[in-house]
Amino acid sequence: MNQQERLDYLVEQFKEDSVQYRNLETPRDNEGKRRLLRSLMNIRMPKVLPPGVLEVQDAYLRERNEETGTVSIAEIPTAEALGSGHAFAEKLSLWQGDITRLAADAIVNAANSQMLGCFVPMHTCIDNCIHTYAGVQLRAECSRQMSALRARYGAGYEQPTAVPMLTDGYNLPARKIVHIVGPIVSGRLTKALEQDLADCYTNTLDLCAENGIRSVAFCCISTGVFRFPNKRAAEIAVQTVTEWLEGHSDEMDRVIFNVFKDEDKEYYEAELF
Repeated sequence: MNQQERLDYLVEQFKEDSVQYRNLETPRDNEGKRRLLRSLMNIRMPKVLPPGVLEVQDAYLRERNEETGTVSIAEIPTAEALGSGHAFAEKLSLWQGDITRLAADAIVNAANSQMLGCFVPMHTCIDNCIHTYAGVQLRAECSRQMSALRARYGAGYEQPTAVPMLTDGYNLPARKIVHIVGPIVSGRLTKALEQDLADCYTNTLDLCAENGIRSVAFCCISTGVFRFPNKRAAEIAVQTVTEWLEGHSDEMDRVIFNVFKDEDKEYYEAELF
């Protein structure tokens, strides 16, 4: 089965699986089909997918990785190689691009407190992108972990801010994903919110060290829809990672600050160079 056949097959299978949209007309063009498939994946609740369909999904997503191009850690220069005088310049990198392409030991997902990913079709948030390209297995694993936590702490349990959850990466190049809920800024920025953001970085790095993860790519946690000021977020990220490395430098080979916007790239460059 080639990629075109996989796409056609998966669209019809996910339509049938959705029940509500099984009679939806399938677009004729490939871009429309890809958008429909992603949308159906985005809205799908965590449940069992027939093994045969799962195999085709996995093949489709892995071919997608080949098409977009996986980026290895070795391809990303360290801050030291680019002339940085930072104390840990040999362990730090700044990379602008799609985090789902990175073949790090782990990438960090800016999750919400339900920890099941973004259900908004075709939303551009990092949570949506990571769940889309990891495959439906990721939402299922997150659901299993949350069910276990609710059995322990009560039916109303939601993941607290700055408490990381580790899952497999499934069809992503990254081996693992660290999901973490960042602070939400609804009014003025407070010291407590700044500490919450710092805790996101510290706790993620602690979890990585506990699980033998030696390279991790951080997204810009809490910026965007969570409204944490981008410049201050970059300052806290670099400062907190630096402080962690001061006591754990032998436990981490590379920390990548992944940005998408030019604005964020400039803020991180100001901290690193």
